[in-house]
Amino acid sequence: MADTKYDVIVLGSGPGGYVAAIRCAQLGLKTAIVERELLGGICLNWGCIPTKALLRSAEILHYARHAKDYGLKIAGEIEADLEAVVKRSRGVAKQLNQGVTHLMKKNKIAVHMGEGTLTGPTSLTVKGEKGEEKLTAKHVIVATGARARDLPFAPADGERVWTYRHAMTPKEMPKKLLVIGSGAIGIEFASFYNDMGVDVTVVEMLDRVVPVEDEDVSAFLEKSLTKQGMTIMTGAGVEDLKVTDKGVKAKIQDSKGKVNETEFSHCITAIGIVPNTENVGLDKLVEMDRGFIQIDDYGRTKSKGLWAIGDCTPGPWLAHKASHEGVTTAEAIAKELGNKEVHPHPLDRANIPGCTYCHPQIASVGLTEAKAKEAGHDVKAGTFPFIGNGKAIALGEAEGFVKTVFDAKTSELLGAHMIGAEVTEMIQGFVVGKTLETTEAELMQTVFPHPTISESMHESVLASYGRALHI
Repeated sequence: MADTKYDVIVLGSGPGGYVAAIRCAQLGLKTAIVERELLGGICLNWGCIPTKALLRSAEILHYARHAKDYGLKIAGEIEADLEAVVKRSRGVAKQLNQGVTHLMKKNKIAVHMGEGTLTGPTSLTVKGEKGEEKLTAKHVIVATGARARDLPFAPADGERVWTYRHAMTPKEMPKKLLVIGSGAIGIEFASFYNDMGVDVTVVEMLDRVVPVEDEDVSAFLEKSLTKQGMTIMTGAGVEDLKVTDKGVKAKIQDSKGKVNETEFSHCITAIGIVPNTENVGLDKLVEMDRGFIQIDDYGRTKSKGLWAIGDCTPGPWLAHKASHEGVTTAEAIAKELGNKEVHPHPLDRANIPGCTYCHPQIASVGLTEAKAKEAGHDVKAGTFPFIGNGKAIALGEAEGFVKTVFDAKTSELLGAHMIGAEVTEMIQGFVVGKTLETTEAELMQTVFPHPTISESMHESVLASYGRALHI
């Protein structure tokens, strides 16, 4: 009979759970992971990674259609083969799922496939292919993640009303698509389908798209998406959605309060997430707020030996935040079990970057200019446009800017906000800077390589202090 007693059991194998399991194993703890579906969780199989594969196909299509801008001729009509695009995306997901399987073996982590339910803070049952197994551990980490929130009056059916999951493996190409919600997921799918030639409308309840971003970024993105042919409706709401044989009929109230009924072939709902915390046996073991498990800075719940990380805990609900929490919690557990070599550090939420892979890309870390002022900072902010950057012009990607926000008194870097080509790869420079508690002086003294788009990061710092060179 397989082992059923462990030092640590991790419930859920997404980027929080599997990373926590690996760190526990590295620290010499006997570790098991319980997964009901696919190793790697939503992120690797149905989220972050395969969506980036889809968006890459759309990006290549976009460049091919604009080949003449680069002095190139492509003979014949360029068209998207939806089936092949989706197949490539699924292949990428499969490769990464196999990668996680390999990492579990390499780190000698026991994998129990099945539905896990807690029977106490440190015990659970797993119902799977092997029937029912009873497992116990000194510590349990809950990493059950979250799922897409449904519209109360029009739950996703996979036919006409989609969540991100249906949108990734569409049975047919939409003709006219309604996207409800303009956070990262909504905007990424709007961008993908727009590039694929679909007529896309985005409806956002708040007064601007990507509402968590800096206002300048929101304004620039709305202008760019409108120029690309999308219909953007902010300060608007979908009041009713009826599924018909041919698609969906949506009653949309615009920002002036006028309600119109419009027909679409398909609809994607991207209105937030719901934590997967029901039916796991958590009810009396943890405190919850709107379903999210309440934890301390190291992932402890109110029950001794029971921990939680990732999307089933308070936000931001990002894969890299979950992974970081996984490491912190694994080290905190090892310390409790007597390891004197580990020194866990709680997560600093001010230093978690956010990335949106629409076209143009968005990346940010820290406070927006408005939030910095709200928090009482005397602010110095500067913006540098890509049109002043040689590499961006040479790439034919002169749309975009970098904005930095500093505290005028202490010169602390409070936030950085970017929109444009490859900014998701550049933001990490500012994240490192913030983690090292940098001021404008170090950033100004840093030599940035030429020609790179990253020089615009340097220029935005200079611009914050009235010293930009190329504008």
